[in-house]
This record gives sequence, structure tokens and C-alpha cells, in this order.
Amino acid sequence: MAAPLIEIRRLTKRFRRVVAVEDLSFSVLPGRITGFVGPNGAGKTTTLRSLLGLVSPTSGEALVAGRRYHELDDPVRRVGAVLETATFHPGRSGRNHLRTVAAAAAVPRARVEEVLDLVGLADAARRRVGGYSLGMRQRLGLAAALLGDPEILVLDEPANGLDPEGIRWLRTFLRGLASEGRTVLVSSHVLAELAQTADDVAVIARGRLVAHAPVEELTARAGAGTRVRSPDAARLLGLLAAANIEATEAGDALAVAAPPERVGEIAAANGIVLHELAAESSSLEEVVLELTGAEGEATPG
Repeated sequence: MAAPLIEIRRLTKRFRRVVAVEDLSFSVLPGRITGFVGPNGAGKTTTLRSLLGLVSPTSGEALVAGRRYHELDDPVRRVGAVLETATFHPGRSGRNHLRTVAAAAAVPRARVEEVLDLVGLADAARRRVGGYSLGMRQRLGLAAALLGDPEILVLDEPANGLDPEGIRWLRTFLRGLASEGRTVLVSSHVLAELAQTADDVAVIARGRLVAHAPVEELTARAGAGTRVRSPDAARLLGLLAAANIEATEAGDALAVAAPPERVGEIAAANGIVLHELAAESSSLEEVVLELTGAEGEATPG
């Protein structure tokens, strides 16, 4: 297995008396998209800013390719980042904005046209950024992050402001980058979309890690159950109760806190006809809400 290119090691950051992040550790592997989620104020932004050298940790470290960000020889070609607080000069065109960033990073001007095409802004490149929609500005920020053709991407709420078509485009785009072996860390509140995009997810609350696992594993192990429909639902409900299996009515079906195999065995042994027997797992949103209590903390990020 390849070594992780992003490592958060026992990271702690205090702002006077407020602890934004405390003893946080997780890593992000190449070729995978890792979602970074938690309530507002959980410490996500502070962690990302520590990773990018914008905040100095109180203790611990946030490493990129085994180094702190300011120690990288050519950071623009190692890490591309889009923070939610990104700003643009409203009077510049999208193309000129990217040319300015490229010149500062010693990136060839030809790369500007490449990234404009990559993010779907080639036709709007001559327009002033002040006239861009929020979704277009998100794409422009992503284009800037890609100028150095980096192997690592750190994205803070990249789907913010995108319409459904744009969100679908972003999902496909990020999957393509990961398939090339790049490392992608995405902080997002759009959990339903993240569940379709990410391979892994790191969940934090009150500045601490509460879960870090592949998305499928996390949703499968949290609150998995079975949906069952039967013309003899009342009798099945009684049999399940006798077997100490929790079941409740959910519309025209039963929601059962047991795997389908167990429910099917009980039904078959008692001659009960089933019209539906389906495994159900919790959504990523449900899992995150359960893990974090859905309560944001009054921290700087």
C-alpha cells in the first residue's frame, strides 16, 4: 500500500482559551478521495489551514508528502488548494486572474488555457470575475488549484454554489483525478453527494476525530437493518418480538433491526409469505449526525 501523502498527527490548535482542534490524527491515501466532515465549528477549517501552513499548530503536526507545507520545495506543484474564503479581483477576467496566479508560481502561460478548459470556463474566460456566479467562482478557484498539476488537492466546500449539473460534473472530475493516483481531501456539508464521491471519510466533532473509515464500511456498520413487507405483518411482528428483535411499523412495511437472513429464516419457519425483504443501511448523513450529535461548537473553525 502506498504511503499517505497527507498526515495529521496529534494536531492541537488553541486560540487563547478556545480549543479548535485537539489531538487529531488521520491520514489520506493516494488514489482515493477522503471526505472531511463534521458540524460547523468542529475544527475542519482550522485543520485545513494548518495543513496549508496558514495556521501554526499549538502542538502536533500536519504534513504534506512527509513535510510541513512551508518546507516543500515547490508547493504549487505538490498541493493545489481551494479554501471557502478564496477571493478574486472583480474587475479582472477569469483568464487574467489565472495568468496572474500562474506568473507568481512560475507556471507556463499555456497551462492557463488548459485548466480553463478542464473546469469548463473556456467560454467565460474573457468575462470579469465580478459577473461570475458563485458556481463559476468555485470552478475558477479549482482551476487556480490545478495550475501546477499537483498530486494533492485540498478542497474546502467545492460543491458550494454549484447547480445539480455542476455537482455531477465535480463528482466525475474528482473521481478522474483520483483514478490518476492523486490524493484528494474534500471538506463538505453536502453529505448525500459526498457519499457518492468519496472513498473514505474522516468525521470530527468538537475538534476530535470520532470516525475514519471507508464510506461503505461506516454506513453499513451504523444502524443497518431490514425492510420487510408481508400480508401477515402483524404475526411476523409478534414472532420478531418473541425472538427479541426490535421491529417497528414504517408505512406498509416493517423496519427490523436484524439482517435480512435472520428475518427470512423466522418467516420461512412459520410459513409467512414475504412481498419484500431488503437490507437497509444508514445514509452517510444519518451516520454523521449520530456520531457528532449534529451540534456545532463555538470555535474558530
